[in-house]
Amino acid sequence: MLHIHDTDRVRVLTLDRPETRNAFSEALYDATAEALIDAAADRSVAVVVLTGAGGAFSSGTDLLEMAARMQPGFEAGRYGFPGMIDQLTVFPKPLLLAVNGLGVGIGATLVGFADLVFMSTEARLKCPFTSLAVAPEAGSSFTFPRLLGRQNATWALLSSEWLSAEQCLEMGLAWKLCPPDELMDVTMAHARVLAAKPIDSLMESKAAIRLRSRRRRRPHQVRVSEADAVPPATNRRERPDHQ
Repeated sequence: MLHIHDTDRVRVLTLDRPETRNAFSEALYDATAEALIDAAADRSVAVVVLTGAGGAFSSGTDLLEMAARMQPGFEAGRYGFPGMIDQLTVFPKPLLLAVNGLGVGIGATLVGFADLVFMSTEARLKCPFTSLAVAPEAGSSFTFPRLLGRQNATWALLSSEWLSAEQCLEMGLAWKLCPPDELMDVTMAHARVLAAKPIDSLMESKAAIRLRSRRRRRPHQVRVSEADAVPPATNRRERPDHQ
């Protein structure tokens, strides 16, 4: 479900639910949240890379489990969707994404929490919220305008259209595009450059970048929870750059 591998002070987290194209279940939300907590506390880890197994990065929230959530007896995870977003929000070390294939919903809005995004030339992203009659999730109404500018963010979040790797690069959702068979090598090469630096320096530098971003733009209200994935009782305001 979530594979964890350490090399050269880089921790690689690989989403692996091939039967769902790496969709997030409660268990995977929990596992990812716990992995981020562990990596944040582990002084042997300087950088985290998040990627997907197979031909998908993540197809979003598991729709079958979403339907089961409404049934009596459903057991929510310890962290779930909101808890994973909380951990992404406060994660203190460099977080790199290697987007190896399609990313839908949370598989796309995760980009807003990454420090560097590497993307396969065959990858594509989609934020399908308006086609589902729901609002943008995971703080993307804040993170996307900050990353892309208002108009690009508007198109990404309101159109529900697929965004090609080339469009993602042009808009600012990706930093580098790589051929599929070079994606992890390129990502890991950059991760190792960062991981060779003092951890405290990396963390303080990331905190300073976050602080500058927060001072530049203050949202009145940011949605963190998917209206169709998280019960209304868990919906709450979010501060994506909270230290």
